[in-house]
Amino acid sequence: MGVSAITPSLPSSLTSLLIFLCPLIAFIKLRFVKKYFFVKILLTNLYIAPFRMTFFNSSQPVLRLKQEALDIQDLSGLLRIHWKIGDITLFQTLYTRIDQVFALWGGITAFIFGIAQFYPISWTDQAIAWSVLTLMGTAVMAWMTWYWVTVEKLRWVVYCWSGLMLVGVALTDYGIFWGCGWILLNLCPIWLGLSAVGYLASGVGMRSRTFLITGLFHLIAIPILAITPGWQFLNTGVVMSGSLFLLSGIQWDMRSPIETNLLTAEQKAFNRQQHRLRQLGNTVCRNA
Repeated sequence: MGVSAITPSLPSSLTSLLIFLCPLIAFIKLRFVKKYFFVKILLTNLYIAPFRMTFFNSSQPVLRLKQEALDIQDLSGLLRIHWKIGDITLFQTLYTRIDQVFALWGGITAFIFGIAQFYPISWTDQAIAWSVLTLMGTAVMAWMTWYWVTVEKLRWVVYCWSGLMLVGVALTDYGIFWGCGWILLNLCPIWLGLSAVGYLASGVGMRSRTFLITGLFHLIAIPILAITPGWQFLNTGVVMSGSLFLLSGIQWDMRSPIETNLLTAEQKAFNRQQHRLRQLGNTVCRNA
């Protein structure tokens, strides 16, 4: 029995674009027309009211372009990309280890759900392949983020995501190998739900509005899947991988830096200086 969905007429696949349209437009306008008034409102005034001043770091915008003033834990394993022809810069950005993990998982989810949607490979073959790939991705995630989450005292976030991935793999394999029809019919909502839990937990742990909004976006996408049931794998892949690629390409908000004994006095002083530079950049952004 193949896992690819029944293929409807091509126009219905545009639902996948509609699901991801709003955050994509927000990012495009953030990148190219951030002086627009409503974008300034997004950058400076999108707060959850009860926690505006006490829980979230209100000095940081929800979305912004990446800043160069990074802390020690962010500089570890930093990847810089600068493509240019002569003196003309075509593309320039940087990816921290956390950004790299987002990009990695974005590629994994796009590959898994793309294959499930368009290629008639058996359930069992895919279950074995995707289980191995997911477990490998989880291990790489833990390895790449361990220093950062240790310094930030967020190891439990890695444990949470690892546990959610294991639960997802276990449910998927149980549904396929033991023929549980309910699970097979709800694979996409299950994975969207697990991802939403991970984002919401991360948002609370890091005090990040960006992650909370991403989690809510995944929850909202679940009932939308019913609009085009034949394209559930594609739509799920667009939501999950699109969110991951977006998070890898922007700088999201987070609680203020914390002091830790894992860093030397010089490293702590460096982080404090970087924090002041970021605050200055936030002020400039709000006043632009």
